[in-house]
Amino acid sequence: MTTAASTGVITTVMDGYFKFLKIVIAICLLVMVVLVFGNVVLRYAFNSGISLSEELSRWFFVWMTFIGGLVGLHERSHLGFDMFVNHLGAVGRKICLILSLGLMIYCCLVLLKGSWAQTVINLDVRAPTSGLSMAFIYGMGVFFAINALVVLLLDLYRALFGRMTEAELVMVRETQDQPEELPHDDTDNKNT
Repeated sequence: MTTAASTGVITTVMDGYFKFLKIVIAICLLVMVVLVFGNVVLRYAFNSGISLSEELSRWFFVWMTFIGGLVGLHERSHLGFDMFVNHLGAVGRKICLILSLGLMIYCCLVLLKGSWAQTVINLDVRAPTSGLSMAFIYGMGVFFAINALVVLLLDLYRALFGRMTEAELVMVRETQDQPEELPHDDTDNKNT
């Protein structure tokens, strides 16, 4: 298998995996809404509630936040300040990208080490309401760090071996108003 073909397979697998993660985010949000809304209705209408719903809603929110961060990292949709990098040439952008990827990889390794330690410490600690292991919360840091490391290491590989376009060398958008890059279509410019 050629390098270009294997890169295409990796990209396809990654895109499918992150589509699955988007579905997980939607499920977390749906469950949160149902739990919180159901608890509000029970409290106001029947003067009772489900104590488990508050705890599980917080857990789903934590999971949704970490998974959303992963999707944002994969799609490069994080906001950032790119004024300096945009004034650099291709070599300068590549150097800045490699340095920033190295720093992010280091941060993920620190997060992985700390999250793993907290997960192991809290394996036998039970949540007050549900009785579930608190490792489910701290384990999300492990999940995030491992997945982020994969994304960052693939980007580092692509940057080091020249497999990125010049536009991809800037990993952030300065505002949310910037449209995502779409393929150029000349059909609108034809005079008929």
